[in-house]
Amino acid sequence: MAVKKARKKVSAKKAPAARRRAPAIQKKYTKTEILNEIAQSTELSKKQVAAVLDELSTVIERHMRKRAVGEFTLPGLLKIKSVMRPARPARKNVPNPFKPGELMNVARKPASTRVKVLPLKKLKEYAL
Repeated sequence: MAVKKARKKVSAKKAPAARRRAPAIQKKYTKTEILNEIAQSTELSKKQVAAVLDELSTVIERHMRKRAVGEFTLPGLLKIKSVMRPARPARKNVPNPFKPGELMNVARKPASTRVKVLPLKKLKEYAL
């Protein structure tokens, strides 16, 4: 009786299939076109996709409102921050940059809150 030895299969490890790059979009999408595109590629209904985007909007709003964290990060894509700008006092007899030799008065500006949107690594790579 012959004993067969089991052979170990030696196969090269397969790299995970690279995501097929979709073609570049030539025109700016409307909200409906964005919903259609996401619904088609994820096999979700348009209603479900719209609900996800609305909830994302709500989550961002809850992060950005007064007395909240003031910062929201969409991982890998972007960071949204609220930045406080201090009040600027009024100034008198400041040289006018548009009419040399003339002096002008600059009105005071109250403190304000600005929103900054910063791109993160993946978003920067998309632009290359």
